[in-house]
Amino acid sequence: MRRIAAARLRYCGLEALIGDLMIIVSELLTNAVLHSGSQEISLSLALRDGFLRVTVTDGMPGAATQKHVGEKAESGRGLMLVKALAEENGGSWGTADDGAQTWCTLAVPAEEG
Repeated sequence: MRRIAAARLRYCGLEALIGDLMIIVSELLTNAVLHSGSQEISLSLALRDGFLRVTVTDGMPGAATQKHVGEKAESGRGLMLVKALAEENGGSWGTADDGAQTWCTLAVPAEEG
């Protein structure tokens, strides 16, 4: 899925966002696989109003939440990383449909969008 998402951004001329997008896609999809229990998970990319919106839908209610983990923890930082990357790129993250979707937005660089 990461490669497909990266290819789609290349096709749209948004190469500057590929590195961050690949991390975000990995984290959101991994979170859905590990915590939703769903058999069907989808990834959506959309360009709207100068933002790239990345949405992972797992169809299972229950909102994703950021964990506060100790410095020696080996996992639990995925959503913190998604939030940091989204904010660094002028966007945000959240959940919708009672947690069945987790999304983030990234501002499209002016010279690219």
